[in-house]
Amino acid sequence: MTPQARIQRRPVHGVLLLDKPVGVSSNGALQRARRALRAEKAGHTGTLDPLASGLMALCFGAATKFSQSGLDADKRYLATLALGSTTDTGDVEGVVGQVRPVHVTRAQVDAACAQWVGDIEQVPPMYSALKHEGKPLYAYARAGVEIERTARPVRIHAIDVVEFGDERLVIDVSCSKGTYIRTLAQDIGETLGCGAHLSALRRTHSGSLGIDAAVSLESLEAMTEDERMGLLQPTDALIAEQPLVRLDEHDAAQFLCGMRRQLDMPNTLGLRVYGPQPLAFLGSAHVTAGELIADRLLSPTEVAALLPTTP
Repeated sequence: MTPQARIQRRPVHGVLLLDKPVGVSSNGALQRARRALRAEKAGHTGTLDPLASGLMALCFGAATKFSQSGLDADKRYLATLALGSTTDTGDVEGVVGQVRPVHVTRAQVDAACAQWVGDIEQVPPMYSALKHEGKPLYAYARAGVEIERTARPVRIHAIDVVEFGDERLVIDVSCSKGTYIRTLAQDIGETLGCGAHLSALRRTHSGSLGIDAAVSLESLEAMTEDERMGLLQPTDALIAEQPLVRLDEHDAAQFLCGMRRQLDMPNTLGLRVYGPQPLAFLGSAHVTAGELIADRLLSPTEVAALLPTTP
């Protein structure tokens, strides 16, 4: 029997903000955190390549029902670009291709970054986890096969220059979901005329969640079990910015059964729904034509598990 098989899993509900280290896959980080918490059910809200570090919002138990909100959230990154050379993967792990001299000024860098702010289209890189016929593109790329890809719309909210000099450029990028930062690095390099590839990447924000509240894997694994549980954010943390609706006991019970409730409220896409008790989170919903319609519901067992226990 393996050590993993001997771990006694248990229901764990909440969101853990993890600072993933370089060299660890997203799934590897998730599984280590899951073992540390002995959680029965776990998921995450967006992968990071092994070469990237930074924020991963890990979902446990009932929180996994709302992981799509994290996947859809805007992201923010610190990206380090190596100017003057390109690689076949667009990042530091690839084979260096074209090498060009770097003769650019700070004003040119600012202008090049500004050119890529706004609504743009990106062609997904071959070295990505995007799947074609059930197989990730990077598998085709490693086999020397080029797959035709369709450009996808993304939005770059802002690019701020953090550091520039000695063929090194560090930028702070706020962007929509689905943005490939390595592609952005290549585009900025071509705009500057010297080429570039991504040499380091760190995610600092996912929606309203920030890296400052995240824990490292090493710290997590060194903690006691109670300390680890104390790090968990509430099950509704991923939708904490959505408007709140509170139902009375009767309507809360009906809502948990999936029944629509009448609500004097304009059409709203995303809502957090609670019962009469302050911490009785029931799920997410939307309002259409005066009706509250459930999107994702907690089970009665999950609702009860999230309520504070009476001493």
